[in-house]
Amino acid sequence: MVTQTAPVIVTEGLSFYYGDFKALHDIDMQIQPNQVTALIGPSGCGKSTFLRLLNRMNDLISGTRVEGRLLFDGQDLYAPGVDPVDVRRRVGMVFQKPNPFPKSIYNNIAYGPRLHGLLDRQQLDELVYNALQASALWDEVKDILDRSALELSGGQQQRLCIARALAMKPEVLLMDEPTSALDPIATARIEELVKDLKRTYTVVIVTHNMQQAARVSDETAFFYLGQLIEMGPTEVIFTRPRLEQTEQYITGRFG
Repeated sequence: MVTQTAPVIVTEGLSFYYGDFKALHDIDMQIQPNQVTALIGPSGCGKSTFLRLLNRMNDLISGTRVEGRLLFDGQDLYAPGVDPVDVRRRVGMVFQKPNPFPKSIYNNIAYGPRLHGLLDRQQLDELVYNALQASALWDEVKDILDRSALELSGGQQQRLCIARALAMKPEVLLMDEPTSALDPIATARIEELVKDLKRTYTVVIVTHNMQQAARVSDETAFFYLGQLIEMGPTEVIFTRPRLEQTEQYITGRFG
């Protein structure tokens, strides 16, 4: 018997505006716990905008507004009184290009927890260790924790940024094309890591790389011109999509 679990994130009629421009149109979506959900679609289709709505990063852009509802564990993240800083702690994010702070490897990871009041050295040591283990980086950096994070390779820097996000103990991890700036070997490491992370976290990943979406995700959502065209199990979307528009994009006939 399959146990039904409630979705972690539910959007209901979610629309988003940059000024007068409507970038997202009435998105209805459910994101399941402990799965990797891939967002695919051509450039400018709204997938990164949608991703940033999930942790209120778009709040930082002036002149934007949201319509509809975005429920996270049943709570509307855009309801009055919801603290966006707390939302971003619970919903971590990793960006397209690695962006380590110009600090030591250790202090990159300890920075956020310290900011939130964790000052005990033993607890910080444990947290840094756990985050680096979870991001498959500990064995490579355990002897150089006091060195600048900027000395690491691009792939290592991206895994450090993942560790930095995990140090805040989020429930959901958002990844905006996390391998687009990396070589194939570093990309493969990150993809393996994503598959491991879903045991503990819910992961939502934006990718332009069709093969990557097929390799790492459980569910795939296809966006086009600010609309969610089709969403379903990745295997179904890639082999027998319901809509011709999805099939044309998957097979490279447009976009």
